[in-house]
Amino acid sequence: MNMRFSLGYALLLLVSALPAGEPVVLEQIVAKVNADIITLGDLDESRKMMAQELATQCRNDKACIAEQTEKRKNDVLRDQIDQTLLVQKAKDLSISVDSQVSKQMADMQVKVGIKDPEEFRQFIQTQTGMPIEDYREKMKQGMLQQEVIGQEVSSKIIIPRSEVEKFYEEHKSEFYRDKESVGLQEILIGKKSKDGLERTDAELKAKADEVYAKAKGGAKFNELAVENSDAMSAPEGGNLGYLAKGELNPEIEKAVFGEAKGFVTAPIQVPNGFLILRVADKVSPGLQPLPVVENEIMNRLFGPRFQPAIRTYLTKLRTDAFLEIREGFHDSGEVPGKDTSWKDPAELKPETISKEEVAQQTRRKRLLWVIPIPGTTTAPKSSN
Repeated sequence: MNMRFSLGYALLLLVSALPAGEPVVLEQIVAKVNADIITLGDLDESRKMMAQELATQCRNDKACIAEQTEKRKNDVLRDQIDQTLLVQKAKDLSISVDSQVSKQMADMQVKVGIKDPEEFRQFIQTQTGMPIEDYREKMKQGMLQQEVIGQEVSSKIIIPRSEVEKFYEEHKSEFYRDKESVGLQEILIGKKSKDGLERTDAELKAKADEVYAKAKGGAKFNELAVENSDAMSAPEGGNLGYLAKGELNPEIEKAVFGEAKGFVTAPIQVPNGFLILRVADKVSPGLQPLPVVENEIMNRLFGPRFQPAIRTYLTKLRTDAFLEIREGFHDSGEVPGKDTSWKDPAELKPETISKEEVAQQTRRKRLLWVIPIPGTTTAPKSSN
C-alpha cells in the first residue's frame, strides 16, 4: 500500500529525539496536490524508473540515454503531478480497476508457477524491490491513469473517414512499395517481463515454447500478445505494421519472407529474450491499397492531435486543483497566472467568515461535482 495516500501531509515527520532537541526531517514534501503530496523521495524514484526505461528504449546506448535524460529531466515533477491528478480524477469519475488488478496479479502468480501466497509475496519483493502491497498499488494507479486518459481524451479524438481518404489521396507517393512487404505481429518473451520480473534462461525458454505452442494450436495471436508479450506493441496485439525486404534483421527476414499469410515462426532468440512472429498479411510491390495503410494513416493523424489534447486536459485539471510547489522546484506544466507558491502553515493568519459565506461556499463545492461522465472508448475513432 502506498503510504502517502493514507497519511496525507503527515508524511513530513518531525522527530524530537535528538539530545539537542532539534527536529529531523525524515521526508521533504515538494508539492501539495489537492489532498495528496509529492515528496523528494517520489521524485528520486521517478528518476530511477526513467533511467531504467531509457536504458531499455535506447538499448543501453549511452549517448541516446544521455540525450533523452537531458530532454526529460525538467519534467519529472510535472509528470508526478500529472499522474496524481489523473488518479484523483479517476476517483471523481468512480472508476474502479480493482478486479483488473486482481486478475493481473493472479495471472502473474500462475505464470511464475508459485502457488503458496507467502512465497509469491517474497518473490514480488525480491524481483521488484518493493512489498507486494506497494507493487499492487503502483499497478492500480497506472491502470487508473490509462482509464481516465481513455475516457477523457482519446475517446474524444475522432478522425473522420473522409480525412483518412483525403490524406491517402494527397500522400499516395508515400505508399508506394518497390519491394515485397509483410504485415507482422510480434510476441516478445523478455528476460525482464513488463511487470519488472527477471526470468532465468530456463523460465525464458519454457515460456516462449508455451506461447508458441498456443499460437500454433490456433489461439488468437493478438490475444496472446496482449496477455504475454513484453514488447511495447503488446496493447495493440503485437502489431508491427508493414515491413519491406531489407528493413528487417536478416535472420528474421529469412524466417518470414516466403511464408504464407498466417505463418507463425518458432521462437527466435534475440538479445533481450525470444521473439515469436506471425505473418498477418503479404503485399506485392506497387501502390498499397488504402485498407493496407489505413492503420498507419490513422496513427499519423492521431498522434499530432493526442499530445496537445492530453496537455490541455492536464492543464484544466491543474487550473481546478489546489496546488503548491516548494521553492526551488518547478512544474514545467504550470498554468500561467495560477498561484502555486508554497505557504508555510506556521505563517498562515486566522481569518473570519460569516455563516452566509460558509453556506455559499458549500453550495459552490456541491455544484463542482455535477459533471457528466464521458464515454469509455480509448482508441481513436474514424467516423463514416
